[in-house]
Amino acid sequence: MRLEAVAVKNFRGYTDEQEVLIGDLTTIVGRNDVGKSTILEALAIFFGSEVVKADAGDVNVDSDAQAFEVTCTFSELPEKIVLDAQAETSLKDEFLLTQTGRLRVRKRWTCSGAKPKEEVFVVCHHPVDDDLNDLLLLGNAALKTRLGKHLEPADAAEVNKASNPAMRKALWASEAELVLEERDVPVSKEDSKRIWERLAPLLPHFALFQSDRSSRDSDSKVQDPMKLAITAALAENDVQQALAGVVSIVRERATELATRTHAALEELDPELADGLVASFKNDPRWSSLFGVTLEGRNGIPINKRGSGVRRLVLVSFFKAEAQRQIEEGSKRSVIYAIEEPETSQHPRNQKILLESFQEMAQSEGCQVLLTTHSPGLAGHLPTESLRFVARNDDGAPQVRPANEDTWDRIAQELGVLPDDRVRALVCVEGPNDVAGLKALSGALCDGGESLIDLRTDNRFAFVLLGGGTLHQWVSERYLKGFGRPEFHLYDNDVSSYQKAVDQVNGRSDGSSARLTTRRELENYLHPDAITSALGVTVSFGPTDDVPALVSAAMKADPNLKPVKAQTAKRYLAERVFPTMTRSLLIEAGGADEVRDWMQALQQMAK
Repeated sequence: MRLEAVAVKNFRGYTDEQEVLIGDLTTIVGRNDVGKSTILEALAIFFGSEVVKADAGDVNVDSDAQAFEVTCTFSELPEKIVLDAQAETSLKDEFLLTQTGRLRVRKRWTCSGAKPKEEVFVVCHHPVDDDLNDLLLLGNAALKTRLGKHLEPADAAEVNKASNPAMRKALWASEAELVLEERDVPVSKEDSKRIWERLAPLLPHFALFQSDRSSRDSDSKVQDPMKLAITAALAENDVQQALAGVVSIVRERATELATRTHAALEELDPELADGLVASFKNDPRWSSLFGVTLEGRNGIPINKRGSGVRRLVLVSFFKAEAQRQIEEGSKRSVIYAIEEPETSQHPRNQKILLESFQEMAQSEGCQVLLTTHSPGLAGHLPTESLRFVARNDDGAPQVRPANEDTWDRIAQELGVLPDDRVRALVCVEGPNDVAGLKALSGALCDGGESLIDLRTDNRFAFVLLGGGTLHQWVSERYLKGFGRPEFHLYDNDVSSYQKAVDQVNGRSDGSSARLTTRRELENYLHPDAITSALGVTVSFGPTDDVPALVSAAMKADPNLKPVKAQTAKRYLAERVFPTMTRSLLIEAGGADEVRDWMQALQQMAK
């Protein structure tokens, strides 16, 4: 399953329901104490994390309600599911999906007592007709009774009465015009709790790493980054199957013994035995049964070291995990949530961490959630990944997507300031363009040309505009406040970019823009460099989609791991561009154009 959205209501600072759309990589930005971490902690409570527990104090203080809610929406759902005994059905057949085919699960915690009481609902487009709106709450005997009431004897005789899904399907089909409405179907009470018991193991694993704060003694354990290693291991399909086998055997044998005990009790005292049913309690929390740590030579565990050291281990964990997911794939979904990853880290480590997050987010079955109030971190993330939290006129936090209406507000809230060393801004579409442009400038410099070297020259700062929001950046001139000339370089694969180029070139502030004469920056690579770095041979012209060709070549080679075009594009940026030399660039026919770009930038820096 894949998390698509989370909504909170009456939870801490959030009174009215606020929904946050979740992508593969999602970054919640905003000032300190505005409610960014609240979203991550709401998810931790929803998924049953050991890090954060529901508390009576979580209810919004300005609300008259004594309960709070966290609602999650999921896609990429299983086609089949077992809800009753071993009878297969589907979420669609059981009317447990929204109108858009999503699974929407709402958890409500009532805090009127000393300990919050949890209830679980599936918010779905469900039948509301009398006698047909509660079928999921009924057991086998009650369904048989309902079947006899609604169906003719001949029709009822054809229904498999050993299968609850079959009886529910027949009952719903008996109504010619079944009325469906959005409802909260309870799935945690009495007979319906079996639904949640079957759904819960299918949800993604959730791992939260909080920023350092002076709190409970137990926090040192849950903040140990090695706990995330256990979560990742438990998410593997083969591990899940093995653990499910253990639970099945224990449940079968324990229930068998309980049933024999009940039979013996019935012989001794039938009245006492009446009404007693053997019931297997919830499956164990496997993550709490395992522990792993890193210790120094002097025996000091990592969670006893300083915050900077612990987070350095976190950097290493995410880098290793990103590589493992790329190499292995196929596992149960995992959501990694990290508060303020820039805390206590050197800028170099921050960069490594960000690269790892983006690699992980591109892996199948993996999502990454971040929070930050750092303009430096937010500025290096894809614009479409940003979610902006700010207080409204009533002082309540409000979540908005990052778009043309919020860019300026984000810059004001985060306090974006220019670096005095920077003389010009280099505006490109994404991080792969940054890597490619730096490598090409370096190739010319290493070849003896007297040009700028973007790999090391701190007079130039890169700005990632993002293809989808490029026009807003240009037309609204969000970078004007920096007081620096801008050099815009866009790929030639989108015809509408010419308008943005014309707008920039029409300014009178020394800014300059141009389109690549070839399709993309990857078209300036030499085929030999691709073969040497990636082990595949491709031939291409100025207008060919090079990442797609490389992806197809890798998929066709049984000795190579198949990758998507987007991953191939990253491989080209990370592994191929750095191997380009001046002679290869000249042979590929792109040296003159790249040289022209560098000379324009050199002029801007004067």
